[in-house]
Amino acid sequence: MATSIGIDIGGSGIKGAVVDLNVGAFIGERIRIDTPRPATPEAVAAVVAEMVTVLDVGGPVGCTLPAVVHNGVAASAANIDKTWIGVNAERLVAEATGRRATVLNDADAAGLAEQRFGAAGGRDGVVIVLTLGTGIGSAILIDGHLLPNTELGHLELDGHDAESKASAAVRKADDLSWKVWAARLDHYLHHVEALFSPDLFVLGGGVSRKHDRFMPLLTVDTEVVPATLRNQAGIVGAALRADEA
Repeated sequence: MATSIGIDIGGSGIKGAVVDLNVGAFIGERIRIDTPRPATPEAVAAVVAEMVTVLDVGGPVGCTLPAVVHNGVAASAANIDKTWIGVNAERLVAEATGRRATVLNDADAAGLAEQRFGAAGGRDGVVIVLTLGTGIGSAILIDGHLLPNTELGHLELDGHDAESKASAAVRKADDLSWKVWAARLDHYLHHVEALFSPDLFVLGGGVSRKHDRFMPLLTVDTEVVPATLRNQAGIVGAALRADEA
């Protein structure tokens, strides 16, 4: 059985599991540790090292980061400390864990997982995976190949950062009805559709569990489907990248 450790570093929690790479499923329980405050590189790396010790499986470790990641180096920082910018995250994790490590953008990891094991599998053309959570993460897959670090949640829409109006967190914070929030999401999807002419939208994040509440209200011409792996996608994608690297 091929396995790898995947760790999903988020603004509020760091989650990890051992992943069966043949089927994209967790082996054993997922574990979670609160993200340190402040979420500096050293503090986060220490939590990742603790998590790897608890999971106790040999081999490489793959991590996601809520950031643009170029060749292992963080080029931005969303919901983590700004001191991450310019840090070689792969080297940091490798030194903290004593393992070979890979680090990639969190939404890109979700996209890889959905392409291998989920709703984007076997789909040619342009597939856009959107993770709807605290913000809006994006992964663009072209004939199954990832175009990394697209950050479509930060597109300007009506003078605003798109995710500030259409993320799942905004729905809760502003106490929006599903109908009102779906209209905002639909407006955003029309904008993305006009820019990229995708063949498929895959909507992920925890809100995808309730896709029946908002997807029937969307009016884009592009096919829209819920993500298969939902909140497990980041961990699975991180494990996949670690194994492939």
